[in-house]
Amino acid sequence: MSFSIDVNILLCASDSDSPYHKRARAFVDSCMRQDEPLCLGWPTVMSYLRIATHPSVFDRPLKPREAMANIERLQSLPHSRFLSEEEGFWDVYRGLTAELPVRGNLVPDAHLAAILRQHGVTTLYTHDRDFRKFGFLNLRDPLG
Repeated sequence: MSFSIDVNILLCASDSDSPYHKRARAFVDSCMRQDEPLCLGWPTVMSYLRIATHPSVFDRPLKPREAMANIERLQSLPHSRFLSEEEGFWDVYRGLTAELPVRGNLVPDAHLAAILRQHGVTTLYTHDRDFRKFGFLNLRDPLG
């Protein structure tokens, strides 16, 4: 079985001011030590880089090289896979969102969900309840 981690978990693991920091950091560290395939969508990676380095979001944002080093640590794991859209992605996205009013903040969540579905990843660790809208996902909250 494979699994994925949402950006909010990665951000909490990086933000020492977050009330979830210790739990998120311990969770990400445990994911790094296991053998089960860790699948990260490129949209998650780009969101992490955008948000973790943003001075309007964090009092102490990461420097770009720090945020990139965090991603590179994950990417260097022998069990990590970085996922992107493949041929037929649009059909998967359209099918996934056919019954939902996908707009605003739900668009990037639907994007990630469609990538995960296309790659057969059904377990997502997240603290974001919006992913409940995608019934194929087995959601787990390591912070709750």
